[in-house]
Amino acid sequence: MNLPNKLTILRICLVPFFVFFLLAEFMPHRYLFALLLFCVASYTDHLDGKIARRDHLITNFGKLMDPLADKIMVMAALICLVKLDLASSVCVILIMAREFAVTSIRLLAVEQGRVIAANNWGKLKTVSQMTAIIVILLLQYLTGFLPGLELPALVTGHVLVGIATLFSLISGVIYAKENADVMKG
Repeated sequence: MNLPNKLTILRICLVPFFVFFLLAEFMPHRYLFALLLFCVASYTDHLDGKIARRDHLITNFGKLMDPLADKIMVMAALICLVKLDLASSVCVILIMAREFAVTSIRLLAVEQGRVIAANNWGKLKTVSQMTAIIVILLLQYLTGFLPGLELPALVTGHVLVGIATLFSLISGVIYAKENADVMKG
């Protein structure tokens, strides 16, 4: 297994630790630990693609597992944020529906002998989701030190998740249109 694929697997392995820290209400600085883990995992997403392209290590495994690892990481974070009342359940359900739809199209493509890599809209969607999660975690950590930040942090988080939802829906529609032939088969 090459280095980019190992980084993808590492990203998946970091998810349970991220969830533990984020939901561990008894733990001081839990938002900081969750933030650091999420940032490390997000950076592996950037790094694995960069290394794969630079060293010509692009594989079908990577084309399938890299987006799946992103989905696992982001969905785990968003579900936890809903549980903590830091994200809208409606937005998260819409994002999840888009992810299931795109994954279904990818699976149909694989059955037809095709591997569909992420497009630029999908990458923008992922970046917007990761950015929203990082900002929410950072703001939640800072609310412990800055009185009065609670409401602005909450509003900012909901706005960012809303923007990520919009990008998710746009990218999902574009993805479905670009791959309509897969669904006809």
